[in-house]
Amino acid sequence: MVRACRVTINDMEGVAHTVEVTAETLYEAVALGIAAIRKKDWVEGIAQGMNTVQVSVTDIPVKHSVRMKEFNAWLEREGGAPRDRSGRNRVRQILGLPETR
Repeated sequence: MVRACRVTINDMEGVAHTVEVTAETLYEAVALGIAAIRKKDWVEGIAQGMNTVQVSVTDIPVKHSVRMKEFNAWLEREGGAPRDRSGRNRVRQILGLPETR
């Protein structure tokens, strides 16, 4: 199910940036948010590691927090069910990264 989401992440200066995206999964929302925020000139880079991405579902009031470390580990994971691999490849494509098998 596709949902409207609000994605917020802090840049290297600690400034919070928020964008609206439409996504089928939590990690797709994270990827779309990162991709959109990276395009903005005023963003001073996105901190990795323990930086948290806030995802709020706007059509149903649900909020998620994903640590960049966990997101990157999920993104680099190999194998799994076809649906899992497909989801990771979709997110990698959103971020402009090469697909995995």
